[in-house]
Parts: sequence; C-alpha cells; structure tokens
Amino acid sequence: MSTFLNTSIVGGPLLFALYGVTAVSLIVLAARRLPTRSALIGLGLVVGGAAAGWTLSWLVSDVWDLFGVSLSTTTRLWAAGFFGALALIVFALVTARRWRRVVAVVAIPLLLLSAAAGVNADFGQFTTVRTALGLPTYDSLAVATSGSTPATGVVGTVTIPATTSGFAARSALVYLPPAARRTNPPALPVVEMLSGQPGSPADVFTAGHLATILDGYAAAHGGVAPIVVVPDQLGAPDQNPMCVDSTLGNSASYLTKDVPDWIRAHLHVAAGPAGWAIAGFSQGGTCSIQLGAAHPELYGTILDISGELAPQKGSVAQTIAAGFAGDATAYAAAAPVSVLAAHAPYENLTVIVAVGGDDTRYLPWSQSVKDAADQAGAHTHFIVSPGTAHDWHTVQYAWTQALPVLAESTGLSGLS
Repeated sequence: MSTFLNTSIVGGPLLFALYGVTAVSLIVLAARRLPTRSALIGLGLVVGGAAAGWTLSWLVSDVWDLFGVSLSTTTRLWAAGFFGALALIVFALVTARRWRRVVAVVAIPLLLLSAAAGVNADFGQFTTVRTALGLPTYDSLAVATSGSTPATGVVGTVTIPATTSGFAARSALVYLPPAARRTNPPALPVVEMLSGQPGSPADVFTAGHLATILDGYAAAHGGVAPIVVVPDQLGAPDQNPMCVDSTLGNSASYLTKDVPDWIRAHLHVAAGPAGWAIAGFSQGGTCSIQLGAAHPELYGTILDISGELAPQKGSVAQTIAAGFAGDATAYAAAAPVSVLAAHAPYENLTVIVAVGGDDTRYLPWSQSVKDAADQAGAHTHFIVSPGTAHDWHTVQYAWTQALPVLAESTGLSGLS
C-alpha cells in the first residue's frame, strides 16, 4: 500500500497507463463507419466542444479571473481536449451500438481522471497518490531525527506557538541538512519559506521538491545547506490573511515574531540578519517581499517567487475592506514596491526575484518588484524559469538557480 501511495502522478507508469487506456477508449468510439452526414455531425460536435473548452478556459482565466492566475497554454489545451472528447462520448452514447455505449460510459471517468491528472501535472501540485488524497506525508521532527545521522537531510513537522500574535497557525515543517545533525553542528543560515494560497506548508516539499534540491546542494558541499522552516501563514487552505495584522489574523506578527523566536530557541542558526532569509511562492512570495523589506533587522535576503504586485483577497475593494479595515492608504502602503520605497536605502539587502517565463500575468509584476528593489538600493537578481508558468515547476527551477546566490548572501558558502 505504501508503494502505491507514493507512486508519482505527475509522470511515470501510472500516469501514462491512464492516458493510454483513455486514448484507446476514445479511439474505439471514433473508429467506426458512419454515413457522411452523421460523421460530419460528430466531427462538428467534437470541434465545437474543443472550441467551447478553450473559450471557457479563457473566460475563467482572463475575463472572470476566478483563480487569480493566467492559465497556461497546456491547461487550456487540456480544457479543449476534455470538452472535445466529452462531445465524442456523448455522440457515441446517442448513436453507437450497445457495446460501444458501454465503452463510452467507461470512458467518462477515464476522461475526467486523465484531464485532472494532466492539469495537475502542468501545475505540479499533487505529486503522488498520497498527496492527492491529502494523507500525512511527514512525521514530527522529533521522530524524523531520532535515528543516526543520515546522508541526506530530514523533514519533520513542528508546532510553533503563536505566543505574541495569537495567530491560528497549522503545524510547520522544518528541513535539517546533514550538517545540522552533527555532534557539533555549525550555526547554519536559515530560510523562512512560505507556500502559496490555497496551500499548506507541506506543499513546499511535496510539490516543490525542496528537500531533494537542498539534499543535492548538501551532497556537493560537505553536508552543508540552509535550514528551512516552513510556517503556516494562512491558517487554513482557503484563507488569506495577506501577511498583515488584521481582523483576519495577526499573520505578520506570527511570521516576524513568533516564528523567529521559536527558530532561535530550537535550532542552531546564524545569529544576525546576514544569515537569515525569507522566501515564498505566489501569495507567499508577496509575503516574502512585504515582510523581508519591512524587517531588514531580521532578514538579509529575500527570495520572491512569482509574488503578487499587492496583497490580494478578491477585488481591490474587497481586499481593502477585509484586510485593511477599509483604509486604502494602508493597503497601498502594504504593496511590496511601497514597502521597499519606504525603507530605502538598504545597506545590505539581497533580493532575488524569480518567475516563470510563460507566466504572462506575473512576469511584468515580478519585473516591477525587481526594479523597485534596485531603486531601493538592494542587491538584486532576476531569474526567469524557461517554459514554466505559475506553477511548482517554476519554484523548483527558482530554488535550484537561487541557491548559489543565497549561499553567498547568507554566508553559507563559507561553511562548505
């Protein structure tokens, strides 16, 4: 059972078997002799269904903006393919002989699973059967570190109390590299990493594969890599306190007071801001700039991956009402570019901005944040992930490319 739960659903035999069986069922439905008029009607339905799917994805993404991101071409093609194939299935149910109707009925769940799996593979959100089912992936950190020192790092859950903020956070996750588990470990740099919304701290490791990336770096640098702490900045997958203190929850105080206090009390990390970084993806990327730029006394490095240009919870009016008590000035001041300008000039701040090359919405936003960091006197780096959009593939590329910069800015390279 464990082997099945850990089977990849973003590639590999299970996914391709699903695609193959679905394709065979659709070929069986399409490959039959029909009168010319019926064949043209069927073809028209399929083409019309595909066009409807493409149009619906355009409406959802670019007109109604239901998800706050622009859907990639791959996802739009899956939508078109799904509705085109669904039209073929319906046509077969109405016109085919009995045995083909049975195939058509079986093809419906296969098509649903294939389309969902294809879109998921594009985003990279759920990587295994286990994560798709929402089953626990990691033990507590105490259990994870109870054995002998491993050749790779370990990931475990911890509870970070909201002593100051009172924020209702879920459990956090911690990555400890091999060097952190030596008898006399060095004081390692620490990164506070934030997932996107909707999401959970586990996404950073299950979808972002961050432990694998850090293990690869550690293997090439004598077991040394940054310690990564992934707190919960949301409270629940469908919530978004926008990393400010408000009636939605004191998320900012939790992340800049409670979490750093816990890190210093429980982990052997660098003492000053030079060895501390804050990072995040999407909503978490916005938070990384908001909090990192506002607190240079805490963080010397920021890694913003596909962050927003401003905190967002619905429309601008809804955002101001929900998170800023109706104060438009406070909302404007919380935008990353405003925070950077308000605290300029920076003496020693490194800002790494990363974004997917196909992320048409976030690419100009990321460029604006990078430009604002330049103007504020920060040391900046801009990373564009080729062929990816607003997805976890961008996160993986960004971390891989950012690690050498982060190692230099946090002093990690001097420990290898």
